[in-house]
Amino acid sequence: MTGEPGGRHVVVMGVSGSGKSTVARGISAVTGLTFVEADEFHSPENVALMRSGVPLDDSNRRPWLADIAGWIGARAAEGQSTVLACSALRRSYRDVLRQGAPQLDFVHLHGPAEVIRERMARREGHYMPASLLDSQLATLEPAEPDESVLVLDVSLPPRALVAIAVRRLGLPVWTPVGER
Repeated sequence: MTGEPGGRHVVVMGVSGSGKSTVARGISAVTGLTFVEADEFHSPENVALMRSGVPLDDSNRRPWLADIAGWIGARAAEGQSTVLACSALRRSYRDVLRQGAPQLDFVHLHGPAEVIRERMARREGHYMPASLLDSQLATLEPAEPDESVLVLDVSLPPRALVAIAVRRLGLPVWTPVGER
C-alpha cells in the first residue's frame, strides 16, 4: 500500500505470546500494508540465546533494532506502508525504530501474564520459551504520553484486535483491484 508520502508504518508490540504476529498479519490482510516479523531480523546468536532461555540485553538488541529501523526507512523512502510484529519493550527501543520512520504508530497488546503464559505454553515451533516471559515483563516500559501508542487488551479475540487497531489508527481498508 502506498499513498501518503513515506507511507504508514505500524508496529504491533508487546511481550512474547501476546499475539503480535497474529494481529500484525491481520492488519496487513485488511489494509494491504506490507507485513514483516521482527524476529526474522535476529542474528543466529540472538536466537540461540533465547532458545537456551537466556534473555537478550541491550547489546544484543541494538543491532537488531537498527536493522529493523533500516528496513522501515527503506520502505518509507519507497512510499511503501508497513506493519511489523516487534516486542519494542522499552522507550529507547521504540525510539530506535522511529529513526526509520518518525511517524511510527504502535499498537501495544497488553494483558495479564497468566493469559500470555498460557498462550506461550500452547504455542509450537517458537524458539522463545515461556520461562523468558517474566524477564520480558520486567523489561516492558509503558508508553509515555508523547508516544503514539494504542493499548489493546490481549484477552480480546484477534479479529477484534485487528478491527479496533485499523479503525483507531485510521488505516484504510484494502480492496484488491479485481474487487473494486
